[in-house]
Amino acid sequence: MAADTPVDILQKVLENEILQSAKVVEEHLDAEIQKLDQMDEDELEHLKQRRLEALRKSQQQKQEWLSKGHGEYREIPSERDFFQEVKESKNVVCHFYRDTTFRCQIMDKHLTVLAKKHIETKFLKLNAEKSPFLCERLRIKVIPTLALIKDGKTQDYVVGFTDLGNTDDFTTETLEWRLGCADVINYSGNLTEPPFQSQKKYGTSFTKLDKKTIRGKIYDSDSDDD
Repeated sequence: MAADTPVDILQKVLENEILQSAKVVEEHLDAEIQKLDQMDEDELEHLKQRRLEALRKSQQQKQEWLSKGHGEYREIPSERDFFQEVKESKNVVCHFYRDTTFRCQIMDKHLTVLAKKHIETKFLKLNAEKSPFLCERLRIKVIPTLALIKDGKTQDYVVGFTDLGNTDDFTTETLEWRLGCADVINYSGNLTEPPFQSQKKYGTSFTKLDKKTIRGKIYDSDSDDD
């Protein structure tokens, strides 16, 4: 009788892992079904009411977010509007852009998608050249830069595309992962595994602004075509 090849051994291991996973799921479902079978009518009605109340609160929260401008990626006209917008919402992502910087258009595309997906967060854009006071206060030195704001305070920055694989072709999922790392959106993926095409090539370190350094009001561009 011939010995199993490495491929045969690997196949058996995988089959065993699949069977074990299926067994765990089946046992969990059986436990849930048994729990429901043991409930009386009053307990079932209580459970139903709890779920309806949770759904009602969720819908109420969603409507509140929408009323404050969540759910869409939009431009604000002035620095004064920025402070009011940030005051209204717990989580805010603000893109400081410049019309002549091509990479800002790339960022716009991804933020438009994420604004619709993550209505728990407000997504804004502000022209850096029209907001010199705010850019100096927040130490905005490179365009594009995303200011990630929680509870009215800037907690983190995404500067250029360095944290996004250092490529113009980064995916929306990569930007979503980066925002999840800053806890500015509700991220359900694995924060320890950035969705770069090649983690070894790009690495996982973040680029953060030095808050003690100000280099005037001339903004550096992260684009090669400026």
